[in-house]
Amino acid sequence: MTGGSQKTAVSAETVASGDRAALARAITLMESRRPDHREAARALLQELMPRTGKAVRIGITGVPGVGKSTAIDTLGSMLTEKGHKVAVLAVDPSSTRTGGAILGDKTRMARLAVDPNAFIRPSPSSGTLGGVAAKTRETMLLCESAGFDVILVETVGVGQSETAVADLTDFFLVLMLPGAGDELQGIKKGILELADLIAVNKADDAGAKAKAAAAEYKAALHILAPASATWTPPVLTVSGLTGQGLDELWTKVLDHRKRLEATGELAAKRRDQDTKWMWALVHERLHERLTHDPALRQRVPEIERAIADGALSPNAAASEIVKLLGI
Repeated sequence: MTGGSQKTAVSAETVASGDRAALARAITLMESRRPDHREAARALLQELMPRTGKAVRIGITGVPGVGKSTAIDTLGSMLTEKGHKVAVLAVDPSSTRTGGAILGDKTRMARLAVDPNAFIRPSPSSGTLGGVAAKTRETMLLCESAGFDVILVETVGVGQSETAVADLTDFFLVLMLPGAGDELQGIKKGILELADLIAVNKADDAGAKAKAAAAEYKAALHILAPASATWTPPVLTVSGLTGQGLDELWTKVLDHRKRLEATGELAAKRRDQDTKWMWALVHERLHERLTHDPALRQRVPEIERAIADGALSPNAAASEIVKLLGI
């Protein structure tokens, strides 16, 4: 076994025992691009799959400045005090451009960072947002197998990441700022359609404004068809700083889970997510072949030049590349 393999070697038993160092090594193994590591990671995850699926999975998004980190820190700390084990993961679309993960997670969530019943992990690097989401999902499953029963998945960026996180989680929480007036005009309809609950944050500092904003969001939700006949998304006012309203928020999360479990919607939703996860992995692996296969790397620039010279149509060029992939 090589030195690199020794560093990342980990057994399913040690991860399942709740060993944090083993969990961290397992996630590192899952994020590795080395073929031998990937094979080991697939085998490890397959072995751990029976221990997954029991956690409450919550996606959290919000506009910049809404106070996501403070709210997650306070909510997570409240949950660990109730006896839960909380993992915080992040989906960051910027990592698809820079190849890096977000910085400063542990400084942004000071209490959870030192909480023995919490685990914070930034998003892995990847070539595509779908790949980031797939890796985040694998990390989520590893955390579940290690005994974490609440998974908070935070969107660090904006845009496409909201849909990616909604496809990873059971419950999608949208945090909003008080003073909805102008902001309401700029909200994407799609984000409201994804929401299982809207929470107007910073209610401690702007109580009247927060209540007014909540009323506007309720009115906006009334014109949208709910994703489930079982659940109408509520609107709450909360404070991530003081914890105001977070107990009620958690009660709503559990109520949502109970209702969707009773109708079978939760199981169906997760099956659909599994299928999307599979296709994200397929796309990621095809992209890797396009960028790393020696024969393709030599031929693709020639095909691109032929398109630029007008000697080959994009359609014909795409067919040529697909043939090179052996599809």
